Amino acid sequence: MTSLPIIDPHMHLWDFTRQHYSWLMDDPLPPNAAGDVAPIAKPYGLSDYLADTSGFDVRGVVHVEAGASTAHSLAETQWLQGVADEGRLPMGLVAFAALNDPQVEKLLAAHAEHGAVRGIRHIINFHSDPARTYSARDVIGDADWQAGYALLAKYGLSFDLQIYPSQMELAAQLAARHPDIPVMLNHAGMPTDRDDEGLALWRRGLALLAAQPNVSIKISGLAMIDRQWTLDSLRPFVLQAIEAFGTDRAMFASNFPVDRLYGSFGTHYAAYDAITADFTEAERRAMFAGNANRLYRLGIAGL
Repeated sequence: MTSLPIIDPHMHLWDFTRQHYSWLMDDPLPPNAAGDVAPIAKPYGLSDYLADTSGFDVRGVVHVEAGASTAHSLAETQWLQGVADEGRLPMGLVAFAALNDPQVEKLLAAHAEHGAVRGIRHIINFHSDPARTYSARDVIGDADWQAGYALLAKYGLSFDLQIYPSQMELAAQLAARHPDIPVMLNHAGMPTDRDDEGLALWRRGLALLAAQPNVSIKISGLAMIDRQWTLDSLRPFVLQAIEAFGTDRAMFASNFPVDRLYGSFGTHYAAYDAITADFTEAERRAMFAGNANRLYRLGIAGL
């Protein structure tokens, strides 16, 4: 078990009395690319997260929007700002906005009024396999979506980019056109296609994105794809992500409670600890905490 300080830059909370999360609350539960989510389809608050991370030196977190609808997005931010204001754990927020919504600027402005908000996520993973797609179509090249993306700079917001490798080339071009928008690539770029062609596409996409200095990577969520993962099956993906982005732009994250479907917090972090055992102390401190603190502008001292 790592004794390093941890800032967890990708976790979720949900309160079923406040928002409706279709992917967790509909009956029956809809198919999900992450697998069977029934075991986590129940309220999950900060006390639950603190119980899951007990025994670890978690200094702060970044809450990433958890799938509330556009209609409930601002309410989710208002609730989470209240959780952050309680002061039990330093917390930054990544809120939801559909960037191709004609009214998106109004929502971005409202999110940005909350002191804990650091960025926006709009999941746009598209895959030709209906079982793996998150979006009905690929919107990353659409003019209205890109116009919404461009507004992020106006409000000082970063973007949490959740895509598949086939979308990375366009994403890298977009990042290059907007160097003033920090981009956090979610879940190691989600290498869902594990044949030779799919892995080559993922590696090429990582290189294209990493060539943009405003893009960083969060290493998490790999278990959503490799559900029977082992240390050896995880290792090449973790090391490839670090090789592409360097130890100054890579962050380890829990994706809890989603990744709890495939192992405890300790199991996941023990794997990251073992895989990086040969890195320097400074590099490990950066990837486990320092980079998240800097990139999400959390301002947590003493790391």
